[in-house]
Amino acid sequence: MADTPTTAPTTIATTKGEAMTIDELAQAAGLTVRNVRNYQSRGLIPPPQVRGRVGYYGPEHLAELHLIREMQAQGFNLAAIAHLLEQARGAEEQVLGFTRSLMTPFETEAPEIVQEDDLSRRLGRGEGLDPKLLSKARRLGLVVPIGEGCFEAPSPTLLAAGERLVSLGVPLETALDMMARLRRHTERVAQTFVEIFLQFIWEPFDKAGRPEADWPRVQQALDELRPLASDALIAVFRQTMTSAVEVAFGRRLDEEARKSSKARA
Repeated sequence: MADTPTTAPTTIATTKGEAMTIDELAQAAGLTVRNVRNYQSRGLIPPPQVRGRVGYYGPEHLAELHLIREMQAQGFNLAAIAHLLEQARGAEEQVLGFTRSLMTPFETEAPEIVQEDDLSRRLGRGEGLDPKLLSKARRLGLVVPIGEGCFEAPSPTLLAAGERLVSLGVPLETALDMMARLRRHTERVAQTFVEIFLQFIWEPFDKAGRPEADWPRVQQALDELRPLASDALIAVFRQTMTSAVEVAFGRRLDEEARKSSKARA
């Protein structure tokens, strides 16, 4: 297994045409020599220029190493990185820009750190949390244990919604079941938008050989999909929620009217 990087990537300080030994390259990239050799053996960076018996690397090698490290930080393994770079030689920065957009969360919230006692107060109404319900909240991603009696709430908005439901008298188990159903529904909605992007934007681009000049257009389409998907989902939900409330309460009022009529008869 390759050694892990020892320091964070440094700013590229070499000038165009400046040559580096493998030790200098590794130091500039914040990697070990073993890492660099591993990447080279996998074809992730091109071989050095050999002068005498010494291999020399240039700024392009350092740039590629930074690119590889950033893609690893985005969650790509080395096999996936090798595949992407092989298909995008000459357009690596465009590929990275696209993967940044692809991996960036659609909505960003600052996580909230919650003490276990506070979580029990907020979701258990001061009566303590059933371990089974806490486990379910963890499976749903509502809270994530981080040790020392603390939890991280990735979405404070979602945690606050659960807290509000409980304060209105809805049992926590019911509130968690509702959130599980919402997640299933939104997964289908998300899949719909992903399929639209793949069918009408990515696939024509892919069939055309992924022209370098078209990368910005594809990335822009992905970036625009984010607010579009959120806005459309909220707009449709408002309509369906209004209709659902009207229908549900209309039925209840009709039932009450029929009961009143029977009582008077």
